[in-house]
Amino acid sequence: MDPLTLLEPAATRVRDPLTGRSAWLAGLIQDARIEGDILRFTLACKKEHSADDRARIREAVLRNLADAWKGEVACTVRVEGIAKPPMAATAAAAAGGHGHDHGHDHGGGSTPGPKKDAVRGMSGPGIQPHGGPIAKAPLPGVKHIVAVASGKGGVGKSTVATNLAVGLAEAGYSVGLLDADIYGPSLPLMMHVTGKPLANADKKIIPLVAHGVKCMSIGFLVDDKEPIIWRGPMVMGVINQFFKDVDWGATDYLIIDLPPGTGDAQLTMVQAVPLSGGIIVTTPQPVALLDAVRGLEMFRKLDVPLLGVVENMSYYDVGGARLHPFGEGGGKRLAEEYKVELLGQVPLRDGIRAAGDAGRPAVLDGDPVFNALARRISEMLPA
Repeated sequence: MDPLTLLEPAATRVRDPLTGRSAWLAGLIQDARIEGDILRFTLACKKEHSADDRARIREAVLRNLADAWKGEVACTVRVEGIAKPPMAATAAAAAGGHGHDHGHDHGGGSTPGPKKDAVRGMSGPGIQPHGGPIAKAPLPGVKHIVAVASGKGGVGKSTVATNLAVGLAEAGYSVGLLDADIYGPSLPLMMHVTGKPLANADKKIIPLVAHGVKCMSIGFLVDDKEPIIWRGPMVMGVINQFFKDVDWGATDYLIIDLPPGTGDAQLTMVQAVPLSGGIIVTTPQPVALLDAVRGLEMFRKLDVPLLGVVENMSYYDVGGARLHPFGEGGGKRLAEEYKVELLGQVPLRDGIRAAGDAGRPAVLDGDPVFNALARRISEMLPA
């Protein structure tokens, strides 16, 4: 295994307080290698880094390594070319699990004990989730930004996002739809929109328009068959560009179709702009609910208001009988547990699938569930 594939995402999420850049881009991670079951690397700090800075950066990187590397981690802290004794710890221990940390930073001060919340890697005065001082910038002209998320793929998140956006547009609102799934963009197909966006006089990208919705996706900029083989920092950079370099104009609702999971794209978005709320999409079965919980907890940990849960593929009507091929009531139980609203139960219906494949969202033909969802969001977040 390449140690850089472990350390790059872990260090990218940690902010260097001296430069304001990530610990990875600031060049603080050096000499990475794997020796047997030990992941070794050097944290190369400047003289200006205080002992507390060094301890916080080190602790945050170890916390972020916890899920990816279960073995021992040996971190050597070096200050301005002066090597320090290695500080070894299991990544699981650094994230608050069991284990021992035998190392010390003799550059000044002692290493603080592990924090309980692994998401808030470098929490402290002026420091926000994953070590970055967050400076959320409202998008000019955009009233509400709503993120549609799920813990896993294949639950119909893009179907919900596109129908919500079109439903709001059909109700007379000005709506934008941002496809933040860089690796698997589906907006061009589901909205039946193609072409290359142009730039205006201010060198801002002009979104393409479909069904009355302003649309932006990486799918407009790359060939359909071209794989996106990018590391985390490149993905984060593109998402930031979609916010800063796209002319969304006067928009009542900007709906963001997030990729599955709780990684770089989600964190970049949450830290870049103020979200009015988040919607979790799930299917009824327990395996989907487990991942949906992670999405809910992500929003909670990052202080994003939870608007509610949408349960997709809830049931199937056959000859007047209602069948539940993926189980029953999972979305309702999830909403009740987290004390949020169950925003809708979308049936498993071939017409919804066919509408998405044809690039004509089902809400255009009066689908009652998606119409009700759009109406409810406009009530919760008046434009």
